[in-house]
Amino acid sequence: MAAAAHLQERGELRIRVMEPDDLPFVVAEQRRHFPDGFFARLGPRFLTAYNRTYLTAPGARSYTAESGGQPVGFLIGGTDPAAHRRHVLRRHGRGLLFRALGSLCLRPRLMLHFVRTRLARYCRKLIPNRAALSAPTAGHVGETAVLDYVAVVEHARSRGAGAALIAQFVRDAAEAGCARVTLVTAAEGGAGPYYERLGWQRRGEISTPEGRRLLAYDFALNTGRPQE
Repeated sequence: MAAAAHLQERGELRIRVMEPDDLPFVVAEQRRHFPDGFFARLGPRFLTAYNRTYLTAPGARSYTAESGGQPVGFLIGGTDPAAHRRHVLRRHGRGLLFRALGSLCLRPRLMLHFVRTRLARYCRKLIPNRAALSAPTAGHVGETAVLDYVAVVEHARSRGAGAALIAQFVRDAAEAGCARVTLVTAAEGGAGPYYERLGWQRRGEISTPEGRRLLAYDFALNTGRPQE
């Protein structure tokens, strides 16, 4: 990714690398747009700490859309999710664990929900082991980039901010050697039609541990670029 904070401009719209000062805006919008997400339900302190890992981790990408000097949108994703996961476990795992446990202790219902739906899966995937810790921090770039979150404030929609953020991520994924980008959106009331207009292909349907239906979309990087 470009070393400079500024990445692209289009009229009054500016896409730049996310900075620590953007995190309060990002967390507030993430909780507003994705309130059912498990990390969002852990509270703003945990979410801030977790999102901060995207600012420095290898294989992670985070951008802010700015208009008139004010943030109006953001995107968080990974061109190498495995490298980002290793970074989180090495550098931030203990702190995030303590924050998560503190949040769960204050939310008994969420704690019970976590035990029932996620504990076993998180133990398998996220608890570090010797093999994971000894792996190179930024090894071979994964073939699939993952767009985790993208959101634009209501008053700035239909001005191209979302498409510009997505296009920047796609460009970075292509430069990183990825073969495709993937994302999920809600099956009911989600952004599926929007992504289809940008050239994404629906690939299937999945369910969250809570039973929410999500649609999976792919964008193949060897067939062109999404519309802007």
